[in-house]
Amino acid sequence: MAEDDHDGHLGQVYNAKTPEQVAALYDAWAASYDLEMAQAGYRHPSIGLALLARHLPRGAGPVLDAGAGTGMLGDWLGIMGYPVVEGLDISQGMLAVARAKGGYAALHCLALGGDLPFDDGHFAGVISTGVFTTGHVGAEALPELIRICRKGGVIVLTVKDTVWNDGFSARLAELMAAGVLERVEETAPYVSMPGVAGTSVSRAVALRVKG
Repeated sequence: MAEDDHDGHLGQVYNAKTPEQVAALYDAWAASYDLEMAQAGYRHPSIGLALLARHLPRGAGPVLDAGAGTGMLGDWLGIMGYPVVEGLDISQGMLAVARAKGGYAALHCLALGGDLPFDDGHFAGVISTGVFTTGHVGAEALPELIRICRKGGVIVLTVKDTVWNDGFSARLAELMAAGVLERVEETAPYVSMPGVAGTSVSRAVALRVKG
């Protein structure tokens, strides 16, 4: 099996060709998603949360969980001292699971990569884990995440290396050279799902929006 050539739900979403296919596949996966990802040893949410807590002051808000899925981060963000958390996801089925957990002030069914219905600088911080990956979202989503995050705010992203090397790192370098962003931390490469054979490495970055 080649890198990221997975079976089951994971393989299906990685191979999706359109946002509509992605949404439908996650709708079908929502009921068993948490259990399957726990069995896979899924690391993105905890690594992303650690970076956000290190660089965004406790009590800052609101925070956007961009690609909230079943709401793994909602409760954790509250526990770590971020009192107002909103979430967005492309899948209504995943959002239904997240809503039942009660960790979000608001949930929005939206796709990353296009315009978002939030005011400039609305969020103190943005976290997106497991979204910048095969068959999902790339560098095209960065401008809107930057726009809706206030000056001095923090954006935390996990990025699979296949996306990182396919234009994401180059676009990030452009934005930093233009004075739009500052990279405040980048992790070493890591495997996001050590319980799933053939998973390629990812990294996480913490970025500060510059004024």
